[in-house]
Amino acid sequence: MPEGPEIHRAADQIAAAVEGERAELVEFGLERLRPWEAELTGACVTGVEAHGKAILTRFDVGLAIYSHNQLYGKWYVRAAGSYPKTGRSLRLEVRGSKRSALLYSASEIEVLRPEEEPDHPYLGKLGPDALDPDVDEARVIEQLEDRRFSGRGLGALLLDQSFVSGLGNYLRSEILWWAGLHPSWRPRDLDDEDRADLARWILDVTRQSYRTGGITDCLVRVAEAKAAGVPRRLHRHAAFARAGRPCPECGRKVDKIEVGSRRLYLCSRCQPAPARAGR
Repeated sequence: MPEGPEIHRAADQIAAAVEGERAELVEFGLERLRPWEAELTGACVTGVEAHGKAILTRFDVGLAIYSHNQLYGKWYVRAAGSYPKTGRSLRLEVRGSKRSALLYSASEIEVLRPEEEPDHPYLGKLGPDALDPDVDEARVIEQLEDRRFSGRGLGALLLDQSFVSGLGNYLRSEILWWAGLHPSWRPRDLDDEDRADLARWILDVTRQSYRTGGITDCLVRVAEAKAAGVPRRLHRHAAFARAGRPCPECGRKVDKIEVGSRRLYLCSRCQPAPARAGR
């Protein structure tokens, strides 16, 4: 599933293609949404916003198209009237004068009025977005100290969109590796310095991934690996998807475990488990 950085980059591309344009065509590939096509076609696209892992495409008629890629959704931007060669099903097209934004395979698409957004099952529960420039370390520390979150293991907490939105499975492994924390630690078991350090890595790792197109390892190491001809899949991350390969910090083999029925990668030497559960 695309995570916050990928969705924010997709929103940037969609905005560059159609924001400020009068939609020459808005077409849905889902029957339940087709009654909205007449109202949205001809309307001006006033903004494209990423919220966690969702995108809101806003129009000047007071409506927004909400979309969430889930596991299989994928955005393309193409010249107006042209389409990629793919076996996917086209679910949404927003066509401007020169380019079109095309969403394939996603099924979680809705048309919302502004008053419906706060109570939306996904949007209404989002925590602060790690890619929102107004969200700082102090705001993330507030979340870590909040009673709703402070007693939960980090391995599960970092996937909860009501804690910090936009985080997902690869970011979870990478944040914990950089912070040197085992997924079984709870925020309330950390001291102030460790909580502040974790808050910093939550923002820094996510924002680097956004800037670089998904790279979360040290950029100096990445540059050296690229110069040596190492494939991207082997230098993109510090821990994620590197089971059996050496930890970049200590050289010990990276382990793969499951937390919350999803894979997580860690170095057991650099990320030791708490000495006692619930310390």
